[in-house]
Amino acid sequence: MSTRPFLGARAEEFARTRINRRLETASWRPTVIPYVGYGTSDHIRVLARVVLTPRDARSQLGQAAEGFLQQRGWRNFLSAPVPRAEVTVQMKGSRMQVRADRGGYVDMRLTIEGLEPGVHEAEVITGDGQVSKVPVQVVSSEETFGLVSDLDDTVISTSLPRLFIAAWNSFVVTEEGRRAVPGMARMYQQMLAEHPGAPVIYVSTGSWNTHAFLNRFLTRHGFPKGAMLLTDWGPTHTGWFRSGPDHKRLSLRELARDFPNIRWVLVGDDGQHDPGLYAEFAELQPDRVRAIAIRELSMTEQVLAHGSTTVLSDDDHLAWRPQRAPEVRGRDGDELWPKLQAVLAQNPD
Repeated sequence: MSTRPFLGARAEEFARTRINRRLETASWRPTVIPYVGYGTSDHIRVLARVVLTPRDARSQLGQAAEGFLQQRGWRNFLSAPVPRAEVTVQMKGSRMQVRADRGGYVDMRLTIEGLEPGVHEAEVITGDGQVSKVPVQVVSSEETFGLVSDLDDTVISTSLPRLFIAAWNSFVVTEEGRRAVPGMARMYQQMLAEHPGAPVIYVSTGSWNTHAFLNRFLTRHGFPKGAMLLTDWGPTHTGWFRSGPDHKRLSLRELARDFPNIRWVLVGDDGQHDPGLYAEFAELQPDRVRAIAIRELSMTEQVLAHGSTTVLSDDDHLAWRPQRAPEVRGRDGDELWPKLQAVLAQNPD
């Protein structure tokens, strides 16, 4: 069996390399896009991406907020990643040289002792010496509560994964045209009021290219800040598309490993495979799940999400019918919260 990457992946990397050569001759340089990472008192996970930008490019932070709100979504996907970029990651005396993947993504863990809870900054240094600060949310080793939330159709109405609907929402609709699911931000705020140091992790099959938009959206609508674990759209080493369920499975396993003392509240919707994936995780690691909350999509949303008026079945993705963790369902955050609150009271830390 051949070990060579899939043809699509090779073609994508070849095209990126050729384009980058042209951009480098036009004085574009490697720049680090920081993503929020997370960690504990003895290790951190640093997330970032290396892309090429013009030397005189305007910083997005300097643009007016109104400009972002009226910006079409397709602009999020204009990027020139640097495949295999070599960078140095350092923080508090710990230092490691790493190589980005073929999409320019840096995802690495660094061992550091004695970190205090709160927001810290790691440094990612490019080959030409450019230093970028990357935020890392450090969680106390005594924390036992955490929140994992889906994004699409759980906190933001996106009508994914139907191709044309997703394309319209992702590439055409302006940021101010996107809508939050009612009551979800309020539910998260109330849930975390009793756990101010709890980690919040947003796990989604959405593209990393939309990270800046998602961060602004969550802030604008009052959702708590937290790390996002997204995906890179496009060919993989084995095929044309990435597996959304596999991405979420891997993310949950990594969170269980990185935070061994935390029991998670898992929040998703029934428009994709969240109910089955969460139940599967709870079956495999029952001591890591405190409760599951599922937002029930309307009939119209179900049609837009997967082309059927019925809830998407997970029978093809599960080899067994597991005994589920405590689970509640509702149409929005205002309907979910009283039910979830009762479950949490019956199932304390």
